[in-house]
Amino acid sequence: MEGKEKWKSLKPSISVDVLKTIKQLGFKKMTPVQAASIPLLISHKDVAAEAVTGSGKTLAFLIPVLEILLRKEEPIKKMEVGCVILTPTRELAIQINEVLANFLANLPQFSQMLIIGGNKPSDDISHLQSNGANIIIATPGRFEDLLERRKSSCNLTVMLRSLEVLILDEADRLLDMGFAGSINTILSHLPKQRRTGLFSATQTDQVESLIRAGLRNPVRITVKQKANSLAKEQRTPSTLTNYYTICECDQKVNFLVGFLRKFKHLKHMVFFSTCAEVEYFGRALGVLVKNTSVLSLHGKMKGKRATVFSEFRKLESGILVCTDVMARGVDIPEVNWVLQFDPPNNASAFVHRCGRTARIGNTGNALLFLLPTEDTYVEFIQINQKVPLQEYHDASDIEMIDILPKLRKMAEQDRAIYEKGMQAFVSFYQAYVKHECSLIFRAKDLELGKLANGFGLLQMPKMPETKGRKFPEFQASNVDIQAIPFREKSREKHRKEKLRLQQDGKQVKIKKEFQKKQTAWSLHKEKKNKRQDRRQRKEMSKKRKREQFDEDDLAELAKDAMLVKKLKRGKISNKEYEDEMGLDDDT
Repeated sequence: MEGKEKWKSLKPSISVDVLKTIKQLGFKKMTPVQAASIPLLISHKDVAAEAVTGSGKTLAFLIPVLEILLRKEEPIKKMEVGCVILTPTRELAIQINEVLANFLANLPQFSQMLIIGGNKPSDDISHLQSNGANIIIATPGRFEDLLERRKSSCNLTVMLRSLEVLILDEADRLLDMGFAGSINTILSHLPKQRRTGLFSATQTDQVESLIRAGLRNPVRITVKQKANSLAKEQRTPSTLTNYYTICECDQKVNFLVGFLRKFKHLKHMVFFSTCAEVEYFGRALGVLVKNTSVLSLHGKMKGKRATVFSEFRKLESGILVCTDVMARGVDIPEVNWVLQFDPPNNASAFVHRCGRTARIGNTGNALLFLLPTEDTYVEFIQINQKVPLQEYHDASDIEMIDILPKLRKMAEQDRAIYEKGMQAFVSFYQAYVKHECSLIFRAKDLELGKLANGFGLLQMPKMPETKGRKFPEFQASNVDIQAIPFREKSREKHRKEKLRLQQDGKQVKIKKEFQKKQTAWSLHKEKKNKRQDRRQRKEMSKKRKREQFDEDDLAELAKDAMLVKKLKRGKISNKEYEDEMGLDDDT
């Protein structure tokens, strides 16, 4: 989405060094959100900006931050933090950090620091002690952790006394991910006299509450797409074309592989609902789609996430198999297709997934896979998210080869793939059961036998929802499941040793009456959530009692100390002292 104004129109508001970096990055014109936000933030205004994904929000806050720090009457010192930028995910924080590094190459007087999970807190503290940081990009959980570490010799709260600007990027996602408590804690440590910029793709009720709590008389900016015949306020870029296709559940993988093979010279992001699906299908696609890079990324990956993200950004063509951890804010160059193999759990995530392509004026395409029973989701998205979808008419050009036998063969040859397939199936079903739009995505409409075929399973998983049921459409394998080996030698050795011990009777078997009775996942999850809520309420109550006890105890000690001083100075008699202390002659 391009604006009409050029960067030089902001002279002399923007310094020469900043303009130089903008030119080096190849941005010729400002987008609407940049043209609206930059002058306001520079002129001491709080800003709450809502703009569609891919509209250039990162530069809309980075440029004012640099200008504000450049204009300080006294140059910012090494151990002073002038700006904090909070983002919901590590990948987005890494991306902002990289963009900022381009600017600071021409502004060496400023230092930056990335504070995210995956690094040791002690390393972050050591870095702050030694080098300081003028601009911090952080995820809320880790930043809150450092603020609350009062025993460390690095007092981050003191460093934040010079704070000029706070930026909350992807604010709606910050709140969706449960960071509201962390943000409130962080706000309590920050000076009141500051500028605040809040940027989001949607303005939810939670975002409105945050605006009221954290911003002072903010100027609100809303950037919408031009109206068209299908949607009055389209919430995806006008350069993005959204498609859908209807597939039977045992044909979705065949269509996906055929599509990726046809367009393997392009760059794709394939979204699944769960981490287990990403693990399984990512591995499968690596074998089934030849001569192209296939990478996998999900939220449970620890140290690998940053490496995979960086590697995919550098690729000219390839496939990233991922969950919604990659649906927000991240800017990956020249993604041609976003493929939604599983519809997202909530409607707003649909827009954010699509927004990984067609960014900042570029064209892009997105394709949603739906089952025949889910076809009304097309109309729902058009009404709920103002996003028109058209049927993908080139589906007949996709070479539909039945790859399921090959997928099953992979499972027969490697127990790791067999187990991952079972986990993927169960996790998909669990996600489907709790889908936000349960009127369209009805678990009872799923044909579990055909679905298991589509996952390339060798047998139906043992779960409460399949117990006692027959699935005539499912093609069970004749292979002895117990005989399937792990390809990894160490795992296979461990498995064989475990089997040998069982055969020798050396492992104690649990009596049937003491075995845990299985319950449906949905009921188990509900009970678990209730237990967590009760535990959290108890912990909060104990914390409040401890704080109250500490305050009362300190007050009592201070009073006793004062009485002792008065007694020593002769200001009160022994009798008065004993009366005040509650002592009597009998004790």
